[in-house]
Amino acid sequence: MSSSAEGGAQPGVMERILGAIERGGNKMPHPAILFVWLCVVVIVLSALLAWVGVSVTYEIAKPPAIPVEEVVQGGSTQPSGGLPDASVQEGEYTIVEETAEIQSLLSADGVRFMFTSFVANFRNFAAVAIILVVMIGVGLAEASGLIGSLIRKLVAVSSEALLTPIIVFIGVLSSVASDAGYLVLIPLGAAAFKSVGRNPLAGIAAAFAGVAAGFGVNFLITPLDGVLTEITNDAIALSDPSRTIDLASNLYFGIASTIFVTILISLVSMYVVERSLGAHDAAHESDDASLDADQGVEVTPEADARGLRFALFATLGVLVGITLLTVFPDAPLRHPVTGRVIGDSPFMDSLIVIITIIFFAAGYAYGRGAGTLKTSDEVLAAITKSWAGLASLLFLFLLIAQFIAYFNYSNMAKVAAASLGDWLESADIGTLWLLIGFMFVAVLVNFIMPASIAKWAILAPIFIPLFIRLDVAPQTVLAAYRVGDSPTNVITPLMAYFPLIVIFAQRYKRHAGIGTVVSMMLPYVLALTIGWTLLFIAWYLLGIPLGPGSPVHLD
Repeated sequence: MSSSAEGGAQPGVMERILGAIERGGNKMPHPAILFVWLCVVVIVLSALLAWVGVSVTYEIAKPPAIPVEEVVQGGSTQPSGGLPDASVQEGEYTIVEETAEIQSLLSADGVRFMFTSFVANFRNFAAVAIILVVMIGVGLAEASGLIGSLIRKLVAVSSEALLTPIIVFIGVLSSVASDAGYLVLIPLGAAAFKSVGRNPLAGIAAAFAGVAAGFGVNFLITPLDGVLTEITNDAIALSDPSRTIDLASNLYFGIASTIFVTILISLVSMYVVERSLGAHDAAHESDDASLDADQGVEVTPEADARGLRFALFATLGVLVGITLLTVFPDAPLRHPVTGRVIGDSPFMDSLIVIITIIFFAAGYAYGRGAGTLKTSDEVLAAITKSWAGLASLLFLFLLIAQFIAYFNYSNMAKVAAASLGDWLESADIGTLWLLIGFMFVAVLVNFIMPASIAKWAILAPIFIPLFIRLDVAPQTVLAAYRVGDSPTNVITPLMAYFPLIVIFAQRYKRHAGIGTVVSMMLPYVLALTIGWTLLFIAWYLLGIPLGPGSPVHLD
């Protein structure tokens, strides 16, 4: 990061701190080499801890067993952690006691696992398939010039002061569409900032903070809410089987937090991060011209207007088609048993495909209308080009998938999470301080286990009964978990899309690395962790209901 001070003025304290973090972080090896070394560390450490006999016993909320052909340890570490199978109905989670022992990767079983699961780990890493599918549509929309045109329209209707809050707000709300915010909004934020002469890295930072650091809250009920609520209810049953919470138990807190997080992230973006980054120097951009979405796309205003009109008609056509597949009682995108559309349903499982179809249809229609895509060969070339640009990222995902699989196999994350929970439960402190300590535990665990559902499945059976005994309502504990779960998503390399953010940053600063992204995002982590915690404390002390019929304290 570079100071924005002019005339030889010395950079401020914050600029010097963030600059030191960036320089130190960028001295780390290439992310691919880093994850190779992390795999080695996990392998050796698992053997040592298994030799010592480290284990922990805990209670966990589990869905019913679902017959499968193969059990693998890999998978995505996206913040949502993935949703359960559609056949898991409400009330079917059960609380069971488990003992997690450290499993050595240097044992016969461990070596066998590493050799036999290598391909499966990569195949089951959800981020790989998601980004390839999404880039079919997004890549075509970029190549046709649609993305650039939309950015220009967004900039035209937004004042410079409102551009940052709009991008952040959309990022927070994007959690309802799972991973779409990472793949679409973050590069769009960079391009939007660049188009008005602002540093595109600041656009990446603002969008990434909205999408990831504000992931746990929304104006709407999200698919994640349904799973977290069900796990909470099963944890409640451990001490009070007659009590439950509903999907809207955190709705008021979620709406207020969405507004608060949007404002706080916007202020940090404009007055800390953007000032620390300074002015953008085009000489530092990547030499790969294919990374520029508008490269080679020049259209007249008339052609642009015609292309946007065609894109609008195509988008409306797709939306009408999706509506017809969803709105009727027996529509195929409704859940075949419950009839749900939002939550556990084929519609929600299809959001990535739907987004891809919308971008593909709109991009193709724009290209035909604006004259930027004239033949089917050009369409195929655009898609191929977008996939070719992902080659280095896919190799990195291969290594990340192995690390996560090894880490999961060793049980070190489970042991760490349960041990932290046991330690906090035994602490002799007041209720409010215990809630704050619980949020701190969620922050720490998020560094090694970014998936929200996986963490809550371990933490809920520990803390929900504890706080019920202290007359703290379960919905209050869930709200505290949301505060602790999200902010550090933007600085943990174990979050599946963190390497993708590094690659986005390298478009505009070719030597950007992990240190660049961490130094950009650290102010958000500090501001959100402190500010959001203070909001929760004020909410708790004032006794404001967290949702309809959901008081802070037990009746």
